[in-house]
This record gives sequence, C-alpha cells and structure tokens, in this order.
Amino acid sequence: MKIAVVGSYGVGMTMRIPQLPQAGETLMGGEFDAGPGGKGSNQAIGAARLGAEVSFLTAIGPDDFGQGARVLWKDEGVDDSCVITGKGHTMVGFILVESDGENRIIVAAGALDELTPQHVEDFRPHIADSDVLVVSMELSLPAVLASLKIGREEGCLIVLNPAPAVKLPPESWSMFDVITPNRTEAPVLLGLPDNHGLSPKELIAEMRLKTSAKIVMTLGSEGSLVDDGSALYAVAAIKAKKVVDTTGAGDSFTSALAVAISEGRDFHECVKFATASGSHSVGIAGVIDSLPTREEIEKCLAQ
Repeated sequence: MKIAVVGSYGVGMTMRIPQLPQAGETLMGGEFDAGPGGKGSNQAIGAARLGAEVSFLTAIGPDDFGQGARVLWKDEGVDDSCVITGKGHTMVGFILVESDGENRIIVAAGALDELTPQHVEDFRPHIADSDVLVVSMELSLPAVLASLKIGREEGCLIVLNPAPAVKLPPESWSMFDVITPNRTEAPVLLGLPDNHGLSPKELIAEMRLKTSAKIVMTLGSEGSLVDDGSALYAVAAIKAKKVVDTTGAGDSFTSALAVAISEGRDFHECVKFATASGSHSVGIAGVIDSLPTREEIEKCLAQ
C-alpha cells in the first residue's frame, strides 16, 4: 500500500471567532492557535496514519516553519526526501473559524510557488513505485499538470483533489481517475459563472461530459454524491456528535479515500470509509490532531 502525494505544506494561523467582522470593524474575543497544515501534507500524514507507505513532494522555506515540517514528517513516518527547500518563506494560511465550525481561508504561497515541473520529474521514481498518486491544486498549474502527466505515464491510479479550484484545461480531464470537488469547486473547474444555477447532480452531469473519471462531490453535512461511471448514488454523511472545526475534513476524506482505493475496496465502500474519516475530523480542533487512525474510522463506521 504505497501512496505518493504532490501538494502543499504550510502553517495555519487560526482564529476561532464568534462572528465575522464587517468591513472596517474590529472585534475582540476569539481564540488563536497556529499549527502545521497544507492540503498535501495533511493528506500525506492522514494516509500514513492509516498504514500507508507515503512519499511526499512539496516546497518549504529556509525558516523555522520549514524545519518544523521536517520534524513533523519524520515523526509521522512520511518520506520527505524529495521535499524542496526554496528561497521564499514557508506557505502560511490564515483561517477564520466561526462558532458553527465553518471556515474561511486565505493563503500566502511563498516557497510553494518555486516548485516546478522539473521537481515533479525528479519525483518520478516515487510516483512509479506507488499504487495511488494524490495531487492537490495549491501548486502552480504547470506543476499540477506535470504531476498528472507523469502519474498517467507511470500507470498510477490518480486522485485529483481540485482545491483551490481553477478552470481545468481541456487536456487535463483525461489525466486522472478520481476527482473530489465540493459544490463550490465544481463550477469553477467547469468555468461556469457564479450564477450558474446548477444542482450538484447537474454539475456532475456536466463534468461527466468531460471525463471518464469517478466523480465524488462532497456536500458537507449532506454527505456526498458519487458518479462511479456506471451509477450515480448518494453516500450519506455520518453525523458527528459535535462539529468543532471543519478545516481538515476534506484532507481527511481524501487521504482515507486514497488508502481505501489502494486496498482494492469496492468504490462505494471507499467513499463510506472516507466519509467516516471526515466525520471524525470535524469533531476535533486542529487539523493534525483531527486526522484519524484506522481504529477511529472503524469506530465511526460502527455507529
């Protein structure tokens, strides 16, 4: 069970607030913490906690945040031998988490923008040695496309986590096997206007015109809608006892999905396994702390 991940690492600066301030308004109150994040790193750690052998490609800065990342990956059993140390700062994200657990995030990419298609090419042996390649889109589009191309050439099963979403070029729709947009990302991938008015089912139908990949549209507390190429079906959410923080739920879902796929499970069961992972994560504050073990996912499934 080997998984290669190409994506981001960054430090999340999180404010948990009772409400969002209006323009020009200053509010007191709330709680602050900082910790490791970045979609790729979260997914790599999540997969490693579930027993996968994980190799990771990203770029970090020559700073304390970057040094901390190396310690984290060593502790979590993630192979960081191909991680690039660039000239810019390690990526930083600022996260506002409201009282209902919903979040808003803005990111300063820093050194991550220095990761090039050549770095992905240097990572090729790790991709070739993996069962599943997971790619997220905080990288530059050329680096994303290089990852998909090399994964296809090496015969990997490719999971594209299209976040943050951009309109995908036509040639890219044939370069992945599974795509996991949420309802906000899907219309962006398709290049639709904000007022598109399409339902999740209609968005999936539009995506199906472009790709033969399995489509998993995550819908938060409503679960997910899946088109596996032969059937369209819903997978119900597993209700968390309390929603504390949704920040890492998508990454938890993606890492568990990749692990389940690498184990050869039926795809419906893969999505259920991933759903349980995401459900576990929303009940715990802090992304890394929220990433579950296999035992925690099985406990969630048994509810």
